[in-house]
Amino acid sequence: MVMLNRSVEKSEAVIADLKEEFGADVKVRFIRMDLSDLTSVRTAAAQVLETTPKINALICNAAIAQVPTQQLTVDGFESQLGTNHYGHFLLSGMLFERIEASEGRIVVVASLGYNMGIKTIQFDDMNWDKNYSPNPVYSQSKLAQMMFAYELQDRIKAANKTVEVLVCHPGASATSLISTSGSRLMRAIWWLMTKTPMVQTAEQGAYPEIMCATEDALEQRALYGPTGRMESVGPVGKGTLNPHAYDKPVMTKLWEISEEATGMRWTFSG
Repeated sequence: MVMLNRSVEKSEAVIADLKEEFGADVKVRFIRMDLSDLTSVRTAAAQVLETTPKINALICNAAIAQVPTQQLTVDGFESQLGTNHYGHFLLSGMLFERIEASEGRIVVVASLGYNMGIKTIQFDDMNWDKNYSPNPVYSQSKLAQMMFAYELQDRIKAANKTVEVLVCHPGASATSLISTSGSRLMRAIWWLMTKTPMVQTAEQGAYPEIMCATEDALEQRALYGPTGRMESVGPVGKGTLNPHAYDKPVMTKLWEISEEATGMRWTFSG
């Protein structure tokens, strides 16, 4: 297993915990990568290709959320869109041929937040210079991730490729996502929510990712996640997928803009 993480310290701690639990010979390592920096993504992807001959599954699960005021990445993109969407778009593109050769799959981790906000892509102001607000912009970034996945499915099919692309979400899970990038008020609200049955554990939130990375015969044009209360907690299965997530003209335009923004031209050669 290869982790692509921003924090060296946290990565080393996780590796130590895994070795303690599963033995010193467990095959796990990390490569430093900051999804908000396209140069960092290119460097990390190159390292993966140099050191990893087979990729069974690429899980695109990193994210920031609820950034209280507009922030731009080093490449000039709104931070949530730049990190959550553009970073994964570039990484997946650079690793695609290795995944294809490995008969692997790509798992995109979305969010029920895609149903909030404007339910499309604000193409005339993708940095939200005029109307920035933490929740709608986060929703936009997760919708963009889903549109990337579903458009990639279409392009793979048209190119007669075999890579599976699956989309899931963790539901309401007690991870550090909000505490990492949210406002002080949002962090306090989320902390209170984690003390209620409305939020499940981080381990339970990982189940949809594991299922999509390992199980066979899953439907691609779908959204997998908790199936319990409001599809936020509970057993994992196929959930509700609303059609604005695969609006074809919007997906196609977003793809073209994403290629231009990242410099990643998908060719599906071979």
